[in-house]
Amino acid sequence: MKPRVQSKGQAQSQRKSAFRIGHALRGWPLARDKADTLLLLAACALVLAPHGIVLPLWIGGTLIVMLGWRAWITLRGNRMPPRWILLPLALSAMAGIYLQYRTFWGQEAGVATLVLLLAFKLLEMRARRDLFVVIFLAFFLLLAAFFHSQSLPSAVLTVCTVVLLLTAQLSFQYTNRAPPLGQRLRFGSTIVAIALPLTIVLFVLFPRIQGPLWGTPDAGSMARSGLSSTMSPGSVAQLALSDEIAFRVRFLDGEPPRDALYWRAIVMGMYDGRTWQRDATQGRNADPIRYHYEGRGYRYEITQEATRHPWLFALELPEATPSVPGNRVRMTPDIQLVATRPITDRIRYEVRSYPASRLQDDARADAMRDWLILPTARHPQTLALAARLKQTHAGTTARIEAVLNLFRTQAFRYTLEPPLLTGDTVDTFLFTTRAGFCEHYASAFVVLMRAMDIPARVVTGYQGGQMNPVDGFMTVRQSDAHAWAEVWLPNRGWLRVDPTAAVAPERVERPMTTDSTMPGAFGALLQGDGGFYTALRNARFYWEAVNNSWNQWILGYTPERQKSLLDAFGFGNIDWQEMLWLAALGMGVLMVFAGMLALLQRKRRDPVEALHQAFCKRMAQLGLPRLLHEGPRAYAQRLRNAPTLNRERKTAAQQFLMHYETYRYGDRFSQQQPVTPTVLRALLKRLR
Repeated sequence: MKPRVQSKGQAQSQRKSAFRIGHALRGWPLARDKADTLLLLAACALVLAPHGIVLPLWIGGTLIVMLGWRAWITLRGNRMPPRWILLPLALSAMAGIYLQYRTFWGQEAGVATLVLLLAFKLLEMRARRDLFVVIFLAFFLLLAAFFHSQSLPSAVLTVCTVVLLLTAQLSFQYTNRAPPLGQRLRFGSTIVAIALPLTIVLFVLFPRIQGPLWGTPDAGSMARSGLSSTMSPGSVAQLALSDEIAFRVRFLDGEPPRDALYWRAIVMGMYDGRTWQRDATQGRNADPIRYHYEGRGYRYEITQEATRHPWLFALELPEATPSVPGNRVRMTPDIQLVATRPITDRIRYEVRSYPASRLQDDARADAMRDWLILPTARHPQTLALAARLKQTHAGTTARIEAVLNLFRTQAFRYTLEPPLLTGDTVDTFLFTTRAGFCEHYASAFVVLMRAMDIPARVVTGYQGGQMNPVDGFMTVRQSDAHAWAEVWLPNRGWLRVDPTAAVAPERVERPMTTDSTMPGAFGALLQGDGGFYTALRNARFYWEAVNNSWNQWILGYTPERQKSLLDAFGFGNIDWQEMLWLAALGMGVLMVFAGMLALLQRKRRDPVEALHQAFCKRMAQLGLPRLLHEGPRAYAQRLRNAPTLNRERKTAAQQFLMHYETYRYGDRFSQQQPVTPTVLRALLKRLR
């Protein structure tokens, strides 16, 4: 086949196109319309980026293709694609949304639809009306991004995007040559800065509603990591690989000892031979629950992240159920704090706990038979081991210690990546693999206890936490997820036993300021020695303290906090109508102050107008005052024909008025030597 030969015209056209693109890529000046369009594309890219990360992968890929296509058209100067191309693509995208969500309604489907519509609208932007549609839709999607994240980085990105959108909007308003990009960015930043005081007043004084404004619950498919109501080998181990924050704690009257930091969440007693799960009827034959609070109490405040589960966390033994606005919390007989509705937003509550308390120490032994149930025909080797231990050790305490010594002295090891358990999981773990995570040891321990007629159950929650020396908050992460056991002894009640500590005591005894549980390379980096690693750890502490302050004072600005703040300023017992009047008054005061400040700055910062007034005063002294209807050009024409002025003064007056007209009404940005007060002042001196 003969190679295709390009014509001379085709080759020249390609070289010109490449030359134009080379200009753009090297940062050389672009045409006005191209520069403004690329600025708008950059702003839209910042708007769409947060959505493209959380939406399905095919939507993110479509956004990249659409934005890249529009940028290529702009740089090449090509025509927009015809509608017979865009319409099938848009219909295909809408069909994809319906197949993805099975609806066009709802939060996720609606946001995904608007995101794609913005991307396609950029390829159909031909008139000025289309420009405003794009900008207003971009502002709406910028707000919708808070459905996905309300973190401090998201807020900073939003402010930067607003500045860029305003700059793009301003750029399209100039009819002549636009100011430099830096000056336009300052204009956009000034608009945001002017609006900031009004925003603060509305945030502080506008009546707060109960519950989240943006974090409304939906039926979306987004999953959150957290503890589950069931436990089988491998479930909790997945959380150990997550650095996500579960909750933060602020101790109000001293910190408890390290061995008391067991954050109780879920109690599991129903067992089918492989999986443990909670059962609301467990312990139904027990005597009435009695607590005996002993020892020192610790009061603390927990800021819990959203889990989409109803459980709250607390140390043992809570004095009372905490108060959560908009959600009722109860404490079950087996000491679980359970809310009426799942926790779909960050909450804050206060608890007082007594770690040394006793629970059901006066109960009858026959009332504990629900905590002795084991499945039939399961774990034959484990049951045989329990029979031998029961025969060789007299007394409940001795049998418990015998199992713990078994874990200490035999070849058991602690690992976050245990081998796969096949067949009978407990037998395989105790007699074959002997490697596992906290859930393996807790499950096997409880089975052995029940096999020796000792009431026992599994408890899951979190153990430990990392104290931030910057703000004094303890951070508990998903990597701190833990499982332990509880056994019941006559006259002593339910006692916590952590079999994992017998195998890996460092898991429980590690210092509260280390990152030893953090997985991955970053966790290893934070454990290094030296100035660099110390600075890295301190930077992380400061960053988490800033994030925590954002969560506490901005995202956690609840009606209760608003009331406390207003009480501190002397506005006690104020209702929502009075708060609205107070907010309106505050906004009015700010607007009056801003107007007065703008007038003062205008007078102080406008030396050109002062020089013009001095010029008119000087010309009046020379017998040629400016008439009220005369503009600079008409005044200059009259002065040119004035017989009382000499040639030098005529030239100076005409140049002054020409420069003044250019500065005040003309395109001063296109001048190679911009008009400055210094030039006008020099011309005014020539008139004296």
